[in-house]
Amino acid sequence: MLLLYEMNVPDTDWIGKWAIYSPNKIALKEVDNGRTLTYHQLNQLASKVANYLTTQHSLKKGDRIAIIAENCLEYFILFSTAQKTGLILVPLNYRLTSPELADLFAKTEPVLTIVEDQFREKLNAVPAHLRGSMQLTLAELIEISSAQQAEKVIDFHAIHISSDDPIFILFTSGTTGYPKGTIYSHKMLFWNSMNTSLSLIINSDSRSIHCLPPFHTGGWNVLSTPLLHHGGCICVTKKFEPKQILQILAEEKITVFMGVPTMLKMMAEQPDFSTCDLSNLYYIIVGGEPMPIPLIEKWHTRKIPIRQGYGMTEVGPNLTSLHQRDAKTKKGSIGRPNFYVRVRIIDDKGREVKCGETGELVIKGPMVTPGYWKDEAATQEAFHQDWFKTGDLVRMDEEGYLYVVDRIKNMYISGGENVYPAEVERILDAHSDISEAAVVAVPDKKWGETGKAFVVRSSGSELTIDQIIAHCKHRLAAFKIPKYITFVDSIPKNESGKVDRKTLKGK
Repeated sequence: MLLLYEMNVPDTDWIGKWAIYSPNKIALKEVDNGRTLTYHQLNQLASKVANYLTTQHSLKKGDRIAIIAENCLEYFILFSTAQKTGLILVPLNYRLTSPELADLFAKTEPVLTIVEDQFREKLNAVPAHLRGSMQLTLAELIEISSAQQAEKVIDFHAIHISSDDPIFILFTSGTTGYPKGTIYSHKMLFWNSMNTSLSLIINSDSRSIHCLPPFHTGGWNVLSTPLLHHGGCICVTKKFEPKQILQILAEEKITVFMGVPTMLKMMAEQPDFSTCDLSNLYYIIVGGEPMPIPLIEKWHTRKIPIRQGYGMTEVGPNLTSLHQRDAKTKKGSIGRPNFYVRVRIIDDKGREVKCGETGELVIKGPMVTPGYWKDEAATQEAFHQDWFKTGDLVRMDEEGYLYVVDRIKNMYISGGENVYPAEVERILDAHSDISEAAVVAVPDKKWGETGKAFVVRSSGSELTIDQIIAHCKHRLAAFKIPKYITFVDSIPKNESGKVDRKTLKGK
């Protein structure tokens, strides 16, 4: 018999609640090896990990745990641990170089670093004093925690977690090119789930696939955390492989899936696309960039509606949704704001623009970040009064549908990865033989967009393209390195002295 004490699970402990309501239901399945966890098992493991970290190693609410790993069940165990304890997860991009990772370690000062075996060498190249006082592999953490015979057990009810307390620090970049740690709170987690379930069909019967990288908010918060909030089931894969994902959609009777257009294009090009069983799929959620109408129509031939939307790490991320019935009639639209999202469109003076006019999209609501981790200047810059500035230029039509006109931050998306020209330019400018450089996005058949760098050599230099690529490889993740490099005598500027990117894109 359950005690009243056991029934009064804290509101932030979603897994603890579902362990009572649906203990034997499969919460997670790791498709690559067949491992599964019921909600009861997931809760038990998370409780043991929480107990081990807090009683044996004195970790406490607000301490950071850095994680370098691909998608796996252990990541979700740590998520549940964080919901129970107030510890903060810092998922780091395993594609980054060791110097790039070192910068993120310095910003967040983790107490504990958890690493997957294959990334141990990369972690070891990060200065030891930045990695925290303790390092464990995923396997070690679960093995130690599961085997422990605790002398004392933590009382989770005694940990008072505020809705404004962080559960994640998720890194993103901006116009400066320097990564910023977005504070993602328990309140954001809850209201993003509410917005998602009010826009989509998300309930305890929902089934989805977790294949996006765990260091992106999209991997966690577009579908995975809303499904866990509603007691659904998530199939976990290490990474996106189009043939495998089609197979999982069919075999696991997936009801909802999220991808970027590049992913859906790769899936649609698979030989078995026209024959695999997609009868359980309500629709596919598309984000990151507009989806071409021909690709939408190709999925429609399989009777799979496409739901497009818009999101940001700092605000949601699930902010707008374009209903599948409007996919063609509202071509290019990101839809209307979700239920608990307030929007305005303002000019550069902060004044609201008229319907049909272009301005910056600003957002307010309970799913907006409190700010950037230990970066008050960036936090203040991100807000206009108490509205979050997205940095995107949009317009709204007479029916309330939003359209993205341009990205103020000049960000582009390559294979689902955000790339910020300012960051790449900063690395290029650091080369002694480069006088000046500018990077713009150009179309790419495989990745959607890729980078093209225009480089001005220093006087007398005989710098080669291969040397530039080698310089970048040691300082940038592969997806950030420009695919095309062109030497020019000068970088065109506009009347205010800024780089004329429009002219560069025409070259």
